[in-house]
Amino acid sequence: MTTTVEVLGFARGPDWLPWAVQYFFLIGVSCAAFFVSLPGLAWRRPAWRALSRYALLAALVSGLTAPVALMADLHQPGRFLNFYLHPNFGSWMAWGSFFIPLYVGGLLLYAWLCLRPALARLADDGGRLAPLYRQLAYGGHDSPGAIRLAALACGLGAVLLLLYTGMETMIVSARALWHTPVLPLVFAASAGVGGLGMTQLVAALAGRRELAPLLNRWLVRCLGASLVLIAVWFVLAASGSASHSAEALAALAGSRVWAMTGLWFLATTLFSLWLSAARPQALWAPALLALHGAWLLRWIVFIGGQGIPKMGSTWYAYSLGIGADGLLGIVGSLGLALFLYVALTAFVPWDARNEMGENHGI
Repeated sequence: MTTTVEVLGFARGPDWLPWAVQYFFLIGVSCAAFFVSLPGLAWRRPAWRALSRYALLAALVSGLTAPVALMADLHQPGRFLNFYLHPNFGSWMAWGSFFIPLYVGGLLLYAWLCLRPALARLADDGGRLAPLYRQLAYGGHDSPGAIRLAALACGLGAVLLLLYTGMETMIVSARALWHTPVLPLVFAASAGVGGLGMTQLVAALAGRRELAPLLNRWLVRCLGASLVLIAVWFVLAASGSASHSAEALAALAGSRVWAMTGLWFLATTLFSLWLSAARPQALWAPALLALHGAWLLRWIVFIGGQGIPKMGSTWYAYSLGIGADGLLGIVGSLGLALFLYVALTAFVPWDARNEMGENHGI
């Protein structure tokens, strides 16, 4: 008797493209950088004042770029508008359409309140833009109470964004790598790594090396938390305590590409952890390694996670193209972030060390 076994493979591309990776990376970086801005700007701790100004700049650059990446991933504005015309409150993705304006609007209000004293000084200095600065300053008063209220609204939006970005991925039970309660926590911890890395990058561009020890101290904590959470996922998967995690680990076990990618991620993360602890005065290298790790984690989860077959025997191979949905999209979003950085630093003196005096505003 002859038995015939037919093995089917269904080749398909990913549904969530690099634009989604850019969005999840940038919005997480922005939320984390916002929280780094609180000690100096909302709580008025002297040791954090300069660092928090750069964190606010990092939050603005990332937070204003992220929605553009999201719109590009949706391919047309009408899809985003549909969340408001026909809301589905049983969907985390639909809730995200409300959390994003809350956070971005709160961030802009918070930044404006913090920037008012600096805008007033620019108006007093004169120049062609003095009337514009005067209008934007709206009196130029430093308003600690208003800043704290705006920070509270923005902080609520940031927490909800971190929750929704993790949950809308975790609830997809068809993706074995995604469907684990550890994922939202991993995303939150790695967002902290990215937010600190972006703040370090801004501080490095400004030449503020004296801010490195404080930033590296917190970076070590976020890197350690990320590694612990990833280790928890591996323990749950290897022990079989989490069926979907075990299924994902079994699927990845025989892949040389996944092994090399995982080793690279682990090696660079451990090196970043060692560098931040052993070289507390370093800025550039820890910043770039932190951003690399936060981005690579999301690439592995989103693009790599969609490569694991849901049925059949064929891996869903993905090849990064050079078009708008591939390399050009990644470079384009980074270019927009660079443009916003140049525009914001040209318009407002974020490094106003000689102008602070007794004023706690930027």
